[in-house]
Amino acid sequence: MKLSILIPIYNEITTIAEVLERVAGVLPQVEKERVLVDDGSNDGTREWLNKTFGPPAREAELASGGSASAITRSLQAGLDVKLVFHDRNKGKGGAIQTAMRACSGDVIVIQDADLEYDPHDLVEMYDLIATRRVADVVYGSRFWGRPHRSLFFHHYIGNRLISTFFNILYNQTLSDIEVCYKMFTRPVLETLNITSNDFGFEVQISAQIALHRRWRIYETAISYFGRTYAEGKKINWKDGVKGLWYVAKFRFAPGN
Repeated sequence: MKLSILIPIYNEITTIAEVLERVAGVLPQVEKERVLVDDGSNDGTREWLNKTFGPPAREAELASGGSASAITRSLQAGLDVKLVFHDRNKGKGGAIQTAMRACSGDVIVIQDADLEYDPHDLVEMYDLIATRRVADVVYGSRFWGRPHRSLFFHHYIGNRLISTFFNILYNQTLSDIEVCYKMFTRPVLETLNITSNDFGFEVQISAQIALHRRWRIYETAISYFGRTYAEGKKINWKDGVKGLWYVAKFRFAPGN
């Protein structure tokens, strides 16, 4: 089963090369494609991507509702990479929407372009879906005992509060809905209609999966090497407040 790894990128010049190298090395027996969406970087990331993998496709080259065929020219011989450039910064959710339209895999996972997550954790997630075939959706969880950098207490409380509120409204038992590592099958992808351009897409994906009621959802422990703001972290307390709002919004007005 082909694995599509969706990588939204914004100003990650110091980490992008190592992230791509790590992703390339994981699950060597599995056919993989890396779908890279640069969301208007201005720190040299865009130029590095263009030099390494170019020529890129522009977002406009993706046909409305189209597939990966619209950007196959961005594939270089021998490289499992698709590269798309946004003409302007749209937010992480906007980059994920573009990547979802471009990917062609049977299994899809989201990978950040920093070094907070370890791609080796994808092995167990992929096993549950593609080998053991017991799951349609697998969430990583940063709270299940793997190495986890101790950082901000208010981030921890915010994550747990959002997940708890989500579980109450959606009748789930997920411990970390804001986690980057979400892996799912193509049939799941085909039911998603993501419209949030900001970090609200994390809640929207989870809401649509939970409300579908038919998907088999699992969690696995993952490592987390979190960054400080000085090291490039972008999410802040406002995103946490909006996260709580999104949990309610997508439960009671899911079409909005």
